[in-house]
Amino acid sequence: MNKTFRAAFAAAHLMAGLLVGSVAMSETTMKILSFEDLDGWAADDHEAARQVFLNTCADLDAPDWQTICAAATGISDAKKFFELLFRPVLIEESGRGALFTGYFEPELNGAKRPGGQYQYPIYRVPPEVRKGGQWLTRREIETSGAMAGRGLEIAWVDDPVELFFLQIQGSGRIRLPDGGYIRVGYGGANGHQYRSVGAELVRRGIYSAHQVSAQVIKNWVKRNPVDGAELLRHNDSFVFFREVSRVPAHKGPLGAMNRSITTLRSIAVDPAFTPLGAPVWVEKDGDGPIRRLMIAQDTGSAIKGAQRADIFFGTGDAAGLAAGTLKDPGRMVVLLPIQRAYAMLPESVL
Repeated sequence: MNKTFRAAFAAAHLMAGLLVGSVAMSETTMKILSFEDLDGWAADDHEAARQVFLNTCADLDAPDWQTICAAATGISDAKKFFELLFRPVLIEESGRGALFTGYFEPELNGAKRPGGQYQYPIYRVPPEVRKGGQWLTRREIETSGAMAGRGLEIAWVDDPVELFFLQIQGSGRIRLPDGGYIRVGYGGANGHQYRSVGAELVRRGIYSAHQVSAQVIKNWVKRNPVDGAELLRHNDSFVFFREVSRVPAHKGPLGAMNRSITTLRSIAVDPAFTPLGAPVWVEKDGDGPIRRLMIAQDTGSAIKGAQRADIFFGTGDAAGLAAGTLKDPGRMVVLLPIQRAYAMLPESVL
């Protein structure tokens, strides 16, 4: 998750891939909007958004971004700061509407040593996995003994289902019996494609698609421990972690830019369309509509597309319940530096 590479890649892809690809990627359209076009723009807390933007601003290497970062604290009115230096750009793919989901930082009960209820290990990345390519599947990792005796355990937790969802979220906190905690972040993966266990429950006819949520999956696995273990192994992908306890407890977990993310102000995006570090105006419809300026500070393997975003809901069970039920339409509009915004438009639009 090299922050410089991710930011540079996203900017380069936008400028080269989308602009040159006005023919090759003809299904992608871009339109510059006015701030008056953004529903609820005037009512947001723009200063809160600016502070989150500043958390990762220094990691944006391109000159136009650096110019904006230098001016970020020199304009006292945060709303004017965004309006003066950015333009809202609507990037859409034909046939693909917007989809907002949510994610969170789980808290699990665990210990630094195995014993009692703490039997399920959280692993560091094995050296052979760091070399890339595919390694063992989830089933093979859990049943072959390939990880035994190697000293790769960070901690042991008390619930295999919560451990599975920790891997899906990619970061979390482990509460220790003495009141302390260990914070873990994404360290690597075994190279196998993620396979949705929710989709598998639907395929088996156990639930309809509209019934499936993270909580429904958890409850079903816990009610059916044998079949549940087999269901989780349907997902060949396996995530390894690294300890990141240097991040203070009051701050959020590290995102793809290696900086703490912020509750209801940070989102995960597809960097092929949205540069990491860019402000994004979110218009989430459905239950509990959201109209808020957020910052693209994270990515996710399931977050693909110009109008796809995962909203960070915070840490703990309440955040998990809120995030786990979110699956709503709406619209997201990227705020880009003025020259960059106009440079992206095909000549036929100018």
